[in-house]
Amino acid sequence: MSKQMRSNILLLITAFIWGSAFVAQVKGVDYLSPYAFNGVRSIIGGIGLIPVIYFLDKRKATSPDEDKVDISSPKGRKFLFIGGVCTGIALFIGASFQQLGISAGTGSGKAGFITSLYIVIVPVLGIFLKKRVKPIIWFCVALGAVGLYLLSIKGNFTFEDGDFLVFICAFGYSMHILVVDYFSPRTDGVRMSMIQFFVCGILSLVANFIFTPEGFTLENIWACIIPLLYTGVLSSGVGYTLQIVAQKDAEPAIASLLMSLESVFALISGMIVLGETLSARESIGCLMMFTAVILSQLPSKQTISNMRKRGKK
Repeated sequence: MSKQMRSNILLLITAFIWGSAFVAQVKGVDYLSPYAFNGVRSIIGGIGLIPVIYFLDKRKATSPDEDKVDISSPKGRKFLFIGGVCTGIALFIGASFQQLGISAGTGSGKAGFITSLYIVIVPVLGIFLKKRVKPIIWFCVALGAVGLYLLSIKGNFTFEDGDFLVFICAFGYSMHILVVDYFSPRTDGVRMSMIQFFVCGILSLVANFIFTPEGFTLENIWACIIPLLYTGVLSSGVGYTLQIVAQKDAEPAIASLLMSLESVFALISGMIVLGETLSARESIGCLMMFTAVILSQLPSKQTISNMRKRGKK
C-alpha cells in the first residue's frame, strides 16, 4: 500500500470519528460551557496519548530505522514543542468558536456546513503560502462545497450571530490543517498531538475561568462524562492524532476534502443510531461530495507518465 493511499484511509477514518462524535459534542453544552467542555475533552485526549507514546517508544527501540525524527536533540525538542503549541492554538480557536456558535443557537446541520467550508478556505490560504493547487482540485472543492450545502442546509440560508462564530471557527480549523501540514512531516506526530491537546485544554480552561466560571463543577462534569470521554478519547485523542500522522503524506487541499466527509458520516451515523432517513436532496449532496473526493484522488497525467516510465525500466 502506498503512503498516499494509507494517508487517505486514515483521513477517512478521521472523518468518520469526527462525524459520529458530533452528537456528543452538541450534547456536551447542555452541562458545561463551550470553553469548559473543550478544556476537559482536550486534557482527556492528551492524557490518553501518554500510554500510546510509551508503546510506540518501545516499538521504535526494536526498530530504530523506522524513527526518522531525532527528538533527543535540543533543536528537535524545540521544533516539536513549537509545533505542538502552534497546532494547539489553532485547535483552540477552531474548537472554541465552533462550540460558542452551537451554544448561540446554530443548528448542527448548519454548523457542520459552515465548519466544513475549510475545504474552500484551505486552498485559498495555501496560495499565500505558495502551495500550488491543481485545477481539478479547485473543481473538486467547488463540487464538495455545493454537496455540503445540499447535505446540511434544509431551508433558506440565513446568517445569524452564532453562524458568524462558526465561520470564524472554519478559519481556525483551516489554519490547523496548514500548520499540521508544515510540522507533521518534520517531527513526531503523536507527541505533537499530545502537546497540542494540553495547550488547547489549558487555554480553554483559562478562558472558561475568565468568561464563564459558573457551572464548572464536578457534578456537571460527571453528568456529561460519556460525551466527554467519547469526544476526548475518540474525536480528540484518536481523530486529531490520525490527522497529524496522515497529513505527512497528503496535500492540504485533498486532506481538507477527505476530512469534510465528516458531515456525510454524521448523517450516516444518525441513520444507523437514531433511525433517521435520507432525503433526495441529502442523497444528491452525499453523492456530490463522494464524487469530489474520488476525482481528487485520480492520478494526474504527469503521475501516470512517471508510472509508465518506471514500469519500462
